[in-house]
Amino acid sequence: QVQLVESGGGLVQPGGSLRLSCAASGLTFSMYAMGWFRQTPGKEREFVAAISRSGGSTNYADSVKGRFTISRDNAKSTTFLQMDSLKPEDTAVYFCAATRSVSYSTAYTRGSAYDSWGQGTQVTVSS
Repeated sequence: QVQLVESGGGLVQPGGSLRLSCAASGLTFSMYAMGWFRQTPGKEREFVAAISRSGGSTNYADSVKGRFTISRDNAKSTTFLQMDSLKPEDTAVYFCAATRSVSYSTAYTRGSAYDSWGQGTQVTVSS
């Protein structure tokens, strides 16, 4: 049974940084592509960033490109989301997602491509 546990959320001032972690268990991590999504009350979950199973390919939402960086450590079965230059509009619950991938180089941007999700971690950007 795949388990994904996010951590690292919190309250940060505009312009600040946070690093989210997603620890995975119950899977062969190197066979899974990973993604980060976020959701605010009353809105649909939206794509933030994705990374291929090899780590060699990444995708980002236009709204976070140049500010967020996704990475992974296959030896530790963990994926990370480094968030810099945070804005109030980045406030949301952030979810980690995983999908078993045949492709080594695909970083999936659609939520429907993922079959395992974490519980989420709250990120609040406010002064």
